[in-house]
Amino acid sequence: MNLFSSQNEHIQLKMADGDVHYYPFLFKKTEADHFFEILKESIQWQQDDIKVFGKTYKQPRLTALYANNENTYSYSNITMQPHLFTDHLLKIKKKVEDVSSEIFTTCLLNLYRNGQDSNGWHSDNEKELGPEPIIASVSFGEERWFHFKHKTKELKQKLLLQHGSLLLMRGKTQENWLHQLPKSKKITNPRINLTFRIIN
Repeated sequence: MNLFSSQNEHIQLKMADGDVHYYPFLFKKTEADHFFEILKESIQWQQDDIKVFGKTYKQPRLTALYANNENTYSYSNITMQPHLFTDHLLKIKKKVEDVSSEIFTTCLLNLYRNGQDSNGWHSDNEKELGPEPIIASVSFGEERWFHFKHKTKELKQKLLLQHGSLLLMRGKTQENWLHQLPKSKKITNPRINLTFRIIN
């Protein structure tokens, strides 16, 4: 039996010093399949270099930045220039905004080509995002485990992000928690992640 009869039904994760809500079925499977295929082919993906302890490596995923303005976004010594939102991204954004009651300006997209692509421990706390940033993370494609750990307390949490789901992080989540998408040898299929943000 499907416990979530509505696309808007969600669970609030029990996370001290954080505010995280998970919508498992924001997009129906047919919608999610459709968006996954279109985004994989139409987004202007790039692979940037990152420096770790003085050595340069290819980032272990592909990325792209889209927005309704020309504001750049910087993280890990990478500064990204946005493309204008496509019609498909605007449709996804509208659905996320209807659920979250927020208006997002920017979307950082990640394409994890297989289980060897990953994202290490970090917080989305760049100054462009302001205090208490709101991050709305949509997943299409392969399910992946998403890990949280508290910055000062012995607290951990993990969640399997489903095809067509939304993870909404608000309040002091970025101030108090780190998150990551770890590698997995078992995964061979790609996942696309859209992280909607507000950069004014």
